[in-house]
Amino acid sequence: MESRTARDRYERDGYLIWRSAIDADLVAEAAGHVEWLQGRHPELRGEDLGHTLMTHDPFWVRLAGDDRLLDIAEIFVGPDIALFASHYICKPPYTGRPVLWHQDGAFWPLEPMEVVTLWLAVDPSTRENGCLRVLPGSHREPLHGLRAAGDVDDVLGSETDADLDVSAAVDLELSPGDVEIHHPSIVHGSEANASPHRRCGLTLRYIPTTTRITDPESPYPSAFHLRGAPGVNPCQPRPHYVPGEHHPFAGCEAWR
Repeated sequence: MESRTARDRYERDGYLIWRSAIDADLVAEAAGHVEWLQGRHPELRGEDLGHTLMTHDPFWVRLAGDDRLLDIAEIFVGPDIALFASHYICKPPYTGRPVLWHQDGAFWPLEPMEVVTLWLAVDPSTRENGCLRVLPGSHREPLHGLRAAGDVDDVLGSETDADLDVSAAVDLELSPGDVEIHHPSIVHGSEANASPHRRCGLTLRYIPTTTRITDPESPYPSAFHLRGAPGVNPCQPRPHYVPGEHHPFAGCEAWR
């Protein structure tokens, strides 16, 4: 896809899909990484494999820093790129929880709110297993407040407090290796997974290095500098690969 076309679609709709962004071998490594994480953290649900696990995880940083993903992110945030946060949302068969309607930017301590999300499909993501849903054009609205989710057992525990008409919602079905790109203000969510098939995706939140993480007490105390000039935030050092301690991957020997 041409950069100008991608940017035009993003500005018009608030989202777009980039097919076959990464190759099958790297997708398979990501799927193995999820299994490895779940084996090491049996106390966590598949939807809760968040970026707090990333600091000392070489494969996670390697995946987030893949040049093909950074080339896409650069279209939207420029050449100086840091990773703000990342999260596997892995909905298990039959019991995977929904994600209620929300805007990502409502949760984040960023100034300015210059950030783009790349949602990488690790598994097939379909209507049946709870694919991402968006309200096209809703990124033109301001950031709304949040309210508690009430009795719904959802992933985030909250939802937007905006009055929504979801009749125009679009289901974003993805194949492994596809990437969905969305704006921090677009309203989106996903249904529960009532199917026999897992639905796993990895969110990657990229910021220009000029965007400041403003709350030192938040769950986002620092960033990983991935491309271009360093910026205003303290950054995590690249983790070293230790055999037997980390998930193995192609090229891991170079991470020592």
